Amino acid sequence: MLKIAMLSTGEEVLHGDIVDTNAAWLSQRFFESGYSVTKRSTVGDELPALVEELMMLSFNCDIVVVNGGLGPTSDDLSAEAAASAAELELELYPEWLQRLEQFFTARGVTMPESNRKQAMLPTGSFILDNPIGTACGFKLNFNDCDFYFTPGVPSEFKLMVDQQILPDIRRTFPQVVGQECSKLYTFGTSESALSDKLDRMQLPQGYMLGYRSYLPYIEVKLFGPKDDLDTRVKLLQLIFSLIESNVVSIDESMQEHVGHLIEEKKLSISTAEQSTYGSLSQWLQSQELSAQYCGHGWVLGERVALQEGSEDALAAVLALAGATKDKCSTDVSIVTGKVTDKTFSIALAAPEGEWGQTLSFNRDYSRSERTLVITTLAADMLRRYLSNKPMFASYSSLTRSKELFVPVSVISA
Repeated sequence: MLKIAMLSTGEEVLHGDIVDTNAAWLSQRFFESGYSVTKRSTVGDELPALVEELMMLSFNCDIVVVNGGLGPTSDDLSAEAAASAAELELELYPEWLQRLEQFFTARGVTMPESNRKQAMLPTGSFILDNPIGTACGFKLNFNDCDFYFTPGVPSEFKLMVDQQILPDIRRTFPQVVGQECSKLYTFGTSESALSDKLDRMQLPQGYMLGYRSYLPYIEVKLFGPKDDLDTRVKLLQLIFSLIESNVVSIDESMQEHVGHLIEEKKLSISTAEQSTYGSLSQWLQSQELSAQYCGHGWVLGERVALQEGSEDALAAVLALAGATKDKCSTDVSIVTGKVTDKTFSIALAAPEGEWGQTLSFNRDYSRSERTLVITTLAADMLRRYLSNKPMFASYSSLTRSKELFVPVSVISA
């Protein structure tokens, strides 16, 4: 197995001033191409620390992608550190100096002397072209490890990886068999509950399960060899059968999946929101497929009484759902009631009738977290309706105290 590492450089990355999106992107791109990153590290702009990390990586890896530190300023140290770690001298590469001069001449300015530094590379380096910037990428091998030094600017970095680094790796290591990852997005369950159902599965050689938890979803990830579609489909069907009640989409986001369902059914939707503050409407309209079917949307203040004289929150949201659907002349309406002492009600009205439920949070959430959970729960009711699935599901972080379906025959009576 190839050992591939990524080294991110710079104080701004190390101290969290900027988010290292390049590292996440590279890991995903390499995985899609069959080359899994096995280690990631970050070092600040200190020459001894950079040299030490490069030396350590050279002894333990086959490939290292170094990101950042190729600029013209004094804190850009990657080329100098590479030369020191490989016990080489820095030398001027005339072809890149000429590129730099042409770069500035084309813009009508004289090249600053500091940019000359960007043409100083370790002896024996191979240039990695940068058609949109001044930072010269380069490849260097020492201690039997291939190092690819890349600029930190995301657009320059990604272009260099796609056009030069990945093709070079494929030429050097053509025997690597790629992997694929299929994802099942779940809502309303826990990692332990999913693990209890899935970890006893006997997976074929080369396959493994992984989990990623982030509010409001838990992803179940199936890793396996590329081009083994039959086995992958059978395993996905088995996994789905074990956790179907909580799966909201497969290999696409829940929003994309619901968008496809709305477009397929071609049903117009209106909303009235009190505990989601417009988040549900934004959720639905964020997808182009579903946005064209969105009708009116109202956001109600928390002090607004949904139904004067009613102490039944569920009855109030059901009444508002029906009224919203009628007044907006849509096929479906969704209503989220306010949160009182961790308890809230939501309702969906459709041509067949109205569904409503009252639930309570089993744990403390911040206001933004509550909004996210309730938004997803309301969207899940819509998904269930559009998919002809049971409307009331079990959710590990919520307790349902009431549920009600009022058929259209009763409403019309």
